[in-house]
Amino acid sequence: MTEPRRLQVLLVDDHAMVRRGLATFLKAFDDLALAGEAAQGEEAVRRCGEVQPDVVLMDLEMPVMDGVAATRAIRERFPAVRVLALTSFRDEELVQRALQAGAIGYLLKNVSAEDLATAIRAAHAGRPTLAPEATQALVHAAARPPVPGHDLTPREREVLALMVQGLSNTAIAARLVVSPSTAKAHVSSILAKLGVTSRTEAVALAMQHHLVT
Repeated sequence: MTEPRRLQVLLVDDHAMVRRGLATFLKAFDDLALAGEAAQGEEAVRRCGEVQPDVVLMDLEMPVMDGVAATRAIRERFPAVRVLALTSFRDEELVQRALQAGAIGYLLKNVSAEDLATAIRAAHAGRPTLAPEATQALVHAAARPPVPGHDLTPREREVLALMVQGLSNTAIAARLVVSPSTAKAHVSSILAKLGVTSRTEAVALAMQHHLVT
């Protein structure tokens, strides 16, 4: 009788002791197997191409390329690979960034072995698993009003920065090498998105919320 295929798990963490502990944990489950290890994000992306894991256990705070960037790169290049964030950080912004990058779950490193094994199986099946702290972070994010200017395009932010410097539409057009009508259209769009009616209000809002550098 053919033995059922084990789920192949890639471990990504910059601490060798953590990877060693996780590798030992995998041996306790008949349906899970170690596909490989990586100490940072770039290596994780490369190893995904080499071993084709089913699930990646991804630490988020790592040097060179962090876990969020690595998660995004893996999901873009290997969409069949599921990424499960496993970290000791409870930061709400980090939770949101990891999930936006494509992580299917977010767990803290104090999770029990059984719960982690269940989360790996769920991830492979396409079901998300979130630590209570991660769920709370998403609830808080949903309850918060969006930051003014969140929907500005890169070009509009560039125009807004020039408005903060006091440039007129004509001067903005010359600086960006566009027509005055194009510059005026950008300014009108910025005012609409910021919910203001004048350049002065737009500049004040930009400075208050640090919308431009």
